[in-house]
Amino acid sequence: MKLGLCTGTYSDLSLDEVCRLAVEYGYEMLEIETFEKNNLHFDIHTIFDGDNGKKYKKKIKDYGLEIASLGNHPESQLVMGPYGKDTDDIYHGTKEEKIRFGTEAVIRAAQAANELEIPVVVGFTGCENFGRVCQWPDAGAWEREEEILAQRWGKILDKYDEYGVKFAHEPHPNEVVYDIETAQRSVELLGSHKSWGFNFDPANMMMYGIDVEAFIDLLGDRIYGVHAKDAQIVKHNVGRSGLNPHGNYRRIDRGFRFRIPGWGDVNWENIITELAMVGYFGALNFEHEDITMSRRDGMKKTAAYLKSLLIEAPFEGRSDLNFRF
Repeated sequence: MKLGLCTGTYSDLSLDEVCRLAVEYGYEMLEIETFEKNNLHFDIHTIFDGDNGKKYKKKIKDYGLEIASLGNHPESQLVMGPYGKDTDDIYHGTKEEKIRFGTEAVIRAAQAANELEIPVVVGFTGCENFGRVCQWPDAGAWEREEEILAQRWGKILDKYDEYGVKFAHEPHPNEVVYDIETAQRSVELLGSHKSWGFNFDPANMMMYGIDVEAFIDLLGDRIYGVHAKDAQIVKHNVGRSGLNPHGNYRRIDRGFRFRIPGWGDVNWENIITELAMVGYFGALNFEHEDITMSRRDGMKKTAAYLKSLLIEAPFEGRSDLNFRF
């Protein structure tokens, strides 16, 4: 296992600055976002020109870093929505224009991953109306969301197959897949498509009280990426706001906060153990969404905490007379 860094959190800094910071604190891998709006780290429209792809890979390698995955979180949301003002900042257009833009962006990310020999693109499914999880007022509404998932993402995943790249959806609120049941259901809806899997972020699912270790055990063969992000259930607030309160994350009275690893309620020893048990020895990419401390401080503390926990290689097994496995 290696410690990685999600560069999207540092989108206001140049790629060189982010790489220098990563190296300074001992990070080894990067997850780089490919969205096109104000992206200082990746130009999706020029990466295919000439030998730009080779130059980009060399730039990262010269820092002693590797690219674990590409990310396309904002634009992938548009594949299924929502399509109103909520997503106008990502792309301003009609519903049909947003769907087309999101779909094309997700496929371009797969092309870029193929060009750079990166195995995974991480992102979201989108969801036109997350309120449809409630059977009121339309008992069949959520099933229609599922039909859209199968239709739109099935076609996208066929393109991923062509490029030899996997898509790792990140279970999250406001997505069709947000917990264990919907993750399992998505595999079924997409016909166990070999390019479909998950980016495991325990903090996102804790917002719904999900047993995150159980997610690993049940869906481990489809975990293609991991975000190292923690969550704090604020016990003195949760009784009044619940785990998914509205409003700004800086509100002091929220019952739930994202934290850096080691500062929340995720048991990282258990998480890393279960990941190893299902054969995941890839990157754990730190995503800074902790509003209590600076990004640099979060990078430093996370590296100091997690690096000693990461398992370097699987157990070799035993064959002595006392125990064989």
